[in-house]
Amino acid sequence: MTSSRARRPFFGDLRFLIGLVLVVVSVAGVWLLISSSRQTTPVLQATHTVLPGETISSADFQVVEVGLAGLADAYLAPQDLQDDAVATRTLPKGELVPLSSIGDDAELRTTTVVVSSTAIPAGVGPGSAVELWHAPLLEDGRTPDAPRVLVGDAVIARVAEADGMLSQSRTDVEVVIDRADVADVLAAITGGSAISIIPAGAGS
Repeated sequence: MTSSRARRPFFGDLRFLIGLVLVVVSVAGVWLLISSSRQTTPVLQATHTVLPGETISSADFQVVEVGLAGLADAYLAPQDLQDDAVATRTLPKGELVPLSSIGDDAELRTTTVVVSSTAIPAGVGPGSAVELWHAPLLEDGRTPDAPRVLVGDAVIARVAEADGMLSQSRTDVEVVIDRADVADVLAAITGGSAISIIPAGAGS
């Protein structure tokens, strides 16, 4: 009986030490979490919409401090911006710039063409992702065939005229397209096709 009573303080102290260690570990974990969340990294943020194929410079961005933790290496830091850098996709105003959206002239696969569209939906403007549809002429040279997709992933670069409503007249629109689509677009233009611009996904 005496031996059993003698061991109780030891086990009591052991439980106390284990509890103390758990408290210390918990506090340390919370401190590390708060400390890491307060660490920020300077990255570039677009100050306006940047189009695919545009040459970019520091004038297109502002430096912001954000807490990205382990994701910091996926975004463009101020010191990483090169002189020959171009955007490989649309960068909307306010977006943090991913490294995957920046390339150089040698990697550029897009170009711009001007088309005369018979329909410009309201809200479509520079930076909008759109589809180009066309109605080629039949053999008689006067009757339009059924409309079909000409380019499925174009981006609006500039609209010569925009009134906020569906335009009833032909409007010149500069669009960014893949170089592989240039021949088809030029053939549609010279062949007299009626070209319409549809917000991406609306014609699916």
